[in-house]
Amino acid sequence: MGGITSGVGIRAEERVPDRADDIHQPHSEYSSTVHCDLSIMSGQRKFFVGGNWKMNGDKASIDGIVSFMKGPLSPNTEVVVGCPQCYLMYTRQNMPDNVGVAAQNCYKSAKGAFTGEISPGMIKDLGCEWVILGHSERRHVFNEPDQLISEKVGHALESGMKVIPCIGEKLDEREGNRTEEVVFAQMKALLPNISDWSRVVIAYEPVWAIGTGKTATPDQAQEVHAKLRQWLRKNVNDQVADSTRIIYGGSVSPSNCEELAKKGDIDGFLVGGASLKPDFVKIINARG
Repeated sequence: MGGITSGVGIRAEERVPDRADDIHQPHSEYSSTVHCDLSIMSGQRKFFVGGNWKMNGDKASIDGIVSFMKGPLSPNTEVVVGCPQCYLMYTRQNMPDNVGVAAQNCYKSAKGAFTGEISPGMIKDLGCEWVILGHSERRHVFNEPDQLISEKVGHALESGMKVIPCIGEKLDEREGNRTEEVVFAQMKALLPNISDWSRVVIAYEPVWAIGTGKTATPDQAQEVHAKLRQWLRKNVNDQVADSTRIIYGGSVSPSNCEELAKKGDIDGFLVGGASLKPDFVKIINARG
């Protein structure tokens, strides 16, 4: 398979269809060991928008976010906000019931001598059911390797959590036409530890488009999402490829969200700084 194009344009002979659902490829040995929600098929994946607050917020600012998160929010969009772990309970207690709450990280063990860490069980005990794992800042600021992220994902799923694993390439990898190589390797590392795909939302976040002023065009984002869906079809099975939501996380804003939302393989967004502002509601409602 050829590399993802690094420029804005895609040559006609290389262009990926808006949906990759009609591309059939052989299944792998993992096909018989995974589960998926059969009620969510191609064209029926519910739009998903996650807000990642990162290391931001206090009770006063959370109160402000709660106020604008009362919406109205589209009933056709599943919404989750990821807050610092010290505010998980406060956020869950105050956020509207139609908004899920996620931790931004967890460890791969239920308990033990792991100072500063938090387990999936602790997150659940606070009333939260989601966790973001493998975010680019965890990978590149805290040097978390693929294998550790995979083990975290596996333990979170075993603990009954819903997981947003993040993947994505850096600028030098993009410019070196290594996007497929990088994101497929990250997916391959995750694969052995994912036993229930119905509780997984994959977030593709090109590191080069996060807080750099550089942005991926809707066509560039769609191209990678379609390739990822093809990868799922080849390495897992058709049902998982059709049902798994793949969301985009590269400087999504109120000004570009509607164009991105029109793309067939972009099933939503993982939003950073924009999720702290009232315009986040426009992003949530991008697909109506």
